[in-house]
Amino acid sequence: MEKEFTFSYRHLKSIDELTDDQKKVFAAAEKACKKAYAPYSKFKVGAALLLNDDTLVLGSNQENKAYPAGLCAERVALFSYGAQHNTQGIKILAITSNGSMLKNDQFFSPCGGCRQVMAEYASMQEAPYEILIKNEDGSFLIFESIYNLLPFTFGTK
Repeated sequence: MEKEFTFSYRHLKSIDELTDDQKKVFAAAEKACKKAYAPYSKFKVGAALLLNDDTLVLGSNQENKAYPAGLCAERVALFSYGAQHNTQGIKILAITSNGSMLKNDQFFSPCGGCRQVMAEYASMQEAPYEILIKNEDGSFLIFESIYNLLPFTFGTK
């Protein structure tokens, strides 16, 4: 039996097309990106969560000489949320980067491990949250939920 999976996302050309909430959480992700520790890859990533009570939780990638002991920005933000704010609920996760790893015509996207953690937190709160990703060309990808980026999470039936 053959089945087909389709997904949707929005591709916005500039920050001017974002909502006020999206702009707020993106600005926080940009701030977090500046705190990234990436001396090995030279690819800094910042992430921010906007919670349902308007709290912002930030995370940045933290590398280590002993690969893979570091953590991605998305997981730092989500684990911080889990440890400190896990009753408010996540509304939006914004992710941005700084570095020459990607070319202007390439999309930036979270790694598989981060996608699985994103799915875990959506499952924990029993509700999806929006994912906002800034590309190197200044455009944005907006996904309504992690299931548009990771359709078959670990343990899917």
